[in-house]
Amino acid sequence: MAPPNSSAVKSRFLLKDIVLERTDTLIEYWKSLNVTELWAAGIPASRNSLSLTRISPRRWAMSGSIELSAEGDGLVFILKSEGGDDIGFVHLDKLDIRASKTEFEEKISKQVEMYDAHVHLTMSFKIVEKLLKSRFLLKDIVLERIDTMNESGKPLKVTELWVSGTPASPNGKCLSLTRVSARRWERVGSIELPAEGDGLVCIVKSEEGDDVGFVHLDSVEMRAFEADSKRSFKKDLQMCDAQIHMTVSCEIVEVPFDSIQEASDLATELTARGIMLRHRFKRTGNFADVAEAISVQQRAVALTPAGDPLLPGRLSDLGNSFTSRFQWTGSLSDIAQAISNQQKAVTLTHEGDIGLPDRLNNLALAFLIRHERTGDLSDISKAIPVIQQVVGLTPANHPNLPLFLANLGGAFSTRFERTGDPADVAKCILARQKAVELTPEGHENMPTLLMNLGNAFRLRFEQSANLSDISEAISAHMKAVDLLREDHHDMPSILTALGNSCSSRFDRTREPTVLAVSISALQKSVQLTPANHPDLPDRLINLGVSLMRRFELAGELADIEEAVSAQTRAIALTPENMLHATMLNNLAVSLMRRFGRTGNVSDVVKAEKAHQKAVELTPEGHENLPSLLTNVANSWRVRFDHSHNLGDMEKCISNYKSAATCTVGSSLIKLEAAQNWATLLNTHFPKSPQVLPAFDTTLGYVSLLAGLEQTVHGRYIWLQSVPGLALSAAAAACSLDRPDKALEFLEQGRCLVWGQLNNLRTPLDEIRSIDSNLADRIADISKRLENAASSRETTHTTMSLSEKIALEDESHSHLKLAQQWDELLKTARAIPGFENFLQPLPSSALLRHLPASGPIVVINVDERRCDVISLLAGVDEPLHIPLPNFSLDKAKKYRADLKILLRSGRFRAREEDASMVLGGEAAARPIRPVNRARRDGDIVHGVLCGLWNDVVKPILDALGFSRDPTSTEVLPRIWWCPTGAMSFLPLHAAGIYTGSKSESILDYAVSSYTPTVTAISNRVRNHRAIDKSVSGLFLTSQPNAPGATSIPGTTQEAQSIQSLAVENGARVLKLEGSDVTAGDCLKHMENFSSVHLACHASQDAADPLQSRFLLHKGSLNLATILQSNLKNADLAFLSACQTSTGEEKLSDEAVHLAAGMLAAGYRRVVATMWSIGDQPAQEVANSFYKYLWSHREGDSDGGFDGTLSAYALHHAVQQLRHRLDNSESSLLTWVPYVHFGY
Repeated sequence: MAPPNSSAVKSRFLLKDIVLERTDTLIEYWKSLNVTELWAAGIPASRNSLSLTRISPRRWAMSGSIELSAEGDGLVFILKSEGGDDIGFVHLDKLDIRASKTEFEEKISKQVEMYDAHVHLTMSFKIVEKLLKSRFLLKDIVLERIDTMNESGKPLKVTELWVSGTPASPNGKCLSLTRVSARRWERVGSIELPAEGDGLVCIVKSEEGDDVGFVHLDSVEMRAFEADSKRSFKKDLQMCDAQIHMTVSCEIVEVPFDSIQEASDLATELTARGIMLRHRFKRTGNFADVAEAISVQQRAVALTPAGDPLLPGRLSDLGNSFTSRFQWTGSLSDIAQAISNQQKAVTLTHEGDIGLPDRLNNLALAFLIRHERTGDLSDISKAIPVIQQVVGLTPANHPNLPLFLANLGGAFSTRFERTGDPADVAKCILARQKAVELTPEGHENMPTLLMNLGNAFRLRFEQSANLSDISEAISAHMKAVDLLREDHHDMPSILTALGNSCSSRFDRTREPTVLAVSISALQKSVQLTPANHPDLPDRLINLGVSLMRRFELAGELADIEEAVSAQTRAIALTPENMLHATMLNNLAVSLMRRFGRTGNVSDVVKAEKAHQKAVELTPEGHENLPSLLTNVANSWRVRFDHSHNLGDMEKCISNYKSAATCTVGSSLIKLEAAQNWATLLNTHFPKSPQVLPAFDTTLGYVSLLAGLEQTVHGRYIWLQSVPGLALSAAAAACSLDRPDKALEFLEQGRCLVWGQLNNLRTPLDEIRSIDSNLADRIADISKRLENAASSRETTHTTMSLSEKIALEDESHSHLKLAQQWDELLKTARAIPGFENFLQPLPSSALLRHLPASGPIVVINVDERRCDVISLLAGVDEPLHIPLPNFSLDKAKKYRADLKILLRSGRFRAREEDASMVLGGEAAARPIRPVNRARRDGDIVHGVLCGLWNDVVKPILDALGFSRDPTSTEVLPRIWWCPTGAMSFLPLHAAGIYTGSKSESILDYAVSSYTPTVTAISNRVRNHRAIDKSVSGLFLTSQPNAPGATSIPGTTQEAQSIQSLAVENGARVLKLEGSDVTAGDCLKHMENFSSVHLACHASQDAADPLQSRFLLHKGSLNLATILQSNLKNADLAFLSACQTSTGEEKLSDEAVHLAAGMLAAGYRRVVATMWSIGDQPAQEVANSFYKYLWSHREGDSDGGFDGTLSAYALHHAVQQLRHRLDNSESSLLTWVPYVHFGY
C-alpha cells in the first residue's frame, strides 16, 4: 500500500547531537567550567532538566534529541553548574529552526549568552524533521475505585468522563461510562492522543453532573510509556473527596497512518464536527463553538491531500467558520482568512463541479461582510459579478437558487446604501421577490427571505417616499414574524426589521398606531437578544430612535429618558473599534431632544462630543454624511431655540448647507437639509446672497426626486409632500428685487409633471439636422418613457407575488429607460449650441417668445408676501408688481368660502338630479340651487370684489389697461398664471357687479389661463399650421352614461353645433351615445383637429392620468389620450363639469382635465371650474361657435380654426351674463367657464 501523502500527515522537529563547546582560552581566563545540566523551556515533554556528559574540559554533549514545541516562540536553554548556578543561556527561535531543517546535514551553531563575560561558549546541533506516520490511541479506558466502602461510607454513581484536548474536540467532549460493578466503570472504544499540546484532561462526572475527580494525561509521557512497555497505563485520579481513591487505566496503542483512507476518514469526521459546531454557534452564540469549529476544520484541511476532490469543500467550510467568527469579533484577520480560504476553494474547483455555485456564493458573502466592516466599495464590486455567476450557473429548479438570489439582492442592497443608485435597489427587490417565489411554503428560510425583501422595500421607500413600498415592507415583515416561534433565533432580527419599517413609515405619515407597533417590536427584539450578542447595540439604538419619535409626538419625558438610556447602553456595549457614526449620531440627537425639554446643559456637552466623534468616524464621501450633518444642524437649531444666539443659528445653517451640497448620500435627506438651509437663511438673514442659491438647490432636488423613473401617479403622490417650495423661493427672490429669478423658480418648481411630459414631446428638428440618429433615439426613448409612466400599475399588498414580480420587472425597465434618457440628454447637451437642451429656460429665453396680443401675468402668493410678475412682448425684463393688500390668508378664505357654497348647492356633485331654474328654464346638468339661507348672501360678490380691488385692478393699473365702453377696438388678451391657492379663484370674473360703479375684468381684457409661462412661450416659438386634411370638428354627446345622472341637453347641444358647422361648410362629425366607443372617440380625435365633448367627466386628482370622460360605452381617460398621436390638435371644448377644478394638495401641478388636454397637444381648451347648468351650457356652446364661424378670415375650405376661441368664449359668456341678473345664482351660472391655452 502506498505511503500517505505528506500533506495528509503531520511532522515534528527534533534537535539532536547537541554539543556545548568553550571557545575562549584558559590563558585568557584561568577559571575552569563545571557544566552538568541543560535546563530547557518550551519543549513538549514534562521534564525540563537535561543532563550533560563532559567529553573534555572544553566540551559537553547531550545524547538523544529534543522536540520543538508546536506552540510558543521557540526554546530557551539555561546552562547550570555543578552547584546549580546559572552560567548562561541561549534562545532558539522556532521559525529559524524550522527554516533551517533543509540543511540538517550541517550543524548549526549559536553563541551562548554567558553571565561571566570572560567565558565564551557555543551550542551546536542538527535539526531533523520527523514525519508523524502514526497516531496514539487510548483504548479500553477503565475507572476503578481502590478505597474500601468502610473508609468513606459513600457509594459512587459515576456516569460520564469529560475529556479535553482530543484532536477531534480540543475544547472538550463528554463520553458516557458503562457501570460494570459498584467499583468499576468502563469506556469501550478509543480516544486519540493529541500530537501537540500538553495532553488530555479527564474529569469524572457523577449522575448529578458534579465533578468527582480529574487526572492529567501527559502526551509525551504516554507515548514514551507505549514505547517502553506492553503493560496497561495506570494513573491515580485527583479526587474532590479525599476519602475516595480511584485510578484510571487504559491501553496505549500506536496506530500507523498506513493508508490515505484512514486520514480521509478522520478528516471527514472533523469536517462534520466543524460544521455542526458552527451551526450551533449561530444558534446559541457560544463563542467556544466557533473557535473549536475552526480548529477541527483546519486539522481536516491539513489531513486532506492536494488534488483530493473534497479539499475545495473543506476549504470553503473553513472559510465559513472564519466568517462566522469575524461577525462576532470584528477581527479583520478572520475575514481575510475567510476570503483566502474561499478563493482557494473556488480556484481548486473544476468548472462544471456541482459545488462551484456554493463556493462562489460563500466567497461573495465574505467580500460583502468585509465591506460592511471596512466600507471598501471594491469588495462589493468583486462580490456582485461572483453572485451573478452563481445565479447563472444554478438550474431554475435547484433548491439553493432562492438563497443565491437572496444573496444577490443583498449585494445590490449594500451597494445601493453606498451609492444611492435606484437601479441597485430595484434589482435587489426583484432578486428577493424571485427568491421568495421559488421557496416552498413552510420552508425554514421563508421568514428570513421575507425579512430581507421587506428591508429592500424599506430602503427604496427611504429614497423615494413611495408609500406603497413601505406598505410592502411592513406586510413582508409581519408575515415573517407570524411564521416563526417566539424562541426562534431569528426572531429578534425580524422584529427589528418590522420595528424599523414601522418607524420609517411613521416618519412620513405621523401615524401614532404605526409608531406603537414599532416600539413594541423593537422592545421585544431587545428582550429576546442575548446580553453578549453583537447585534444588541444596534437593536438598542433602533429602539432609542423610536422612543425619541414618540417623545416628539407626545412629549412624555419618560420616552426620551428611556431613549437616551438605551442608546447610551448600546455605545457602552460596543468595543471602541466597532463603534460607528450612526450610533453616536442617534445618541446625540436624543440628548438634544432631552435638552430641548429639560434645558440641562450637560446634555448639550455630551451631544457635541458624540457628534464630534461621529464626524471623525465618518470618512469623506461616505453616504451617511448628509444625514449626520443634518442631525448636527438640528442640534444647533435646538440650541438656538434656547439661546436665541444668532451664532448658533449660523452654525445650524452652515451644517444644513454642507449636508445639502454633499455629492453623496440620499437625495431625500439632502432635500430636507436644503429646505431648512433655504428657509432658515431666508428667515434670519433674508438679505444674504446665499438665499437664492439655497432655493435653487432645493428645487433641483425636487425635480430629481420627481424623476421620470417614477409613474405619473408616484410623482404626484411625492409632490404632495413638498408643497409651496417654488412659491417661497419666488417670494424670496421678489424681496431681493429679482423678479427674473422668481419667474425661473416658479417655472422650475411648478407643473413638474406636465413639464416633463412636454419635454418628452419636444420637437427635435434642430437636433435632427445635426445628428439624426441621436434625434431618433431621443424620440424612441421619450415615447417609451411616456407610455411607461402612464400605463404602469402600482403594486398593492393584496396582489399575488407573481403579479408583484411582473410589475417590479416593469419598474426596472422603466428605470433603465430613465437612465438612458439622462445619458441621451448629456450627449445632446455636449453639442455646441445645445448646452441648455430641455433645461428649465432662463427668464431671458422666456421673454423672447411672448404673445403680441397681451401680457402673461404670474401671481405668486406666499405667507410672507404676494407679488405679480408680468411679461410683455418686446419688454426685456419682467415687470414686478407687489400686491401689498392681498395675502395668502385672504386667498385661502376665498377658496374656502367658495368651496362651502358650491358644496351646499351641490355645484360639485354629478350624481344628483337637476332642479335648478335659471331665467324660468329647467336645467338638466347636475347643478342645484344655493340654499335659501345663502342665496341672498354675498359670498360670490365678496370674492369677486376682493379679487378685483386687491389683485386684478392693481395689475391692470400697473400695466396701463384702460376701459373705454365706446371703443370698437378688439380687447387685449391677458393670460393668468396663478399659483397656490390662487389657482382655485375666478380671476377671469373679478369685478364689482352691484351698484352704479360696477366694473370687471371683462370690461378690460379677454382672459385665458395657462399652467406655466413655458406652455405659452413654447406655442409662440413652435407655431405650426394645422394640417388641412384633419382640420375639422368632432362632436359627441353622452347623455346617459352608466352610473351618472342623465344630461339630455347634451343631445340638443351637439345637434345645434353640427347644424352650425354644416351651415358654415365646416368639416364635422357628430356621434351620440352608444354610437361611439372610447376607441372610436380617440380615433376621431386624431382625425379631427378639434373636439367638443358634451358629457360627464370624472377628475382623479390623485392620479390625473386616470381622469376621464364618461361615455355610454366605457370611458376615455387622459392616459389613453396622451398616448395617441394628436400632433394637429387645436381646440378642445369640454362641455362637462369641473374640468378645471384642480386639487388643493397639488395646487401647483394643475391636475385637471383642461391642463391634461393641453399636455396631450391641444393648443386651447374651454373648460369649467364647477358644475354647469344644462340650458346655459347649450347657450354658451352655440354662442361660442357662432362667434368663431362669423369671425373667420377668408375661405376655410371646410376646415375649423380655434384661434379666436378665447374671444369666442368671452363673447358667449358676456351674452349669457347680460341675459341674467347679478344675483349670486346668476354669477355661479357663467363664472365657471374658463379658457386655457394660446
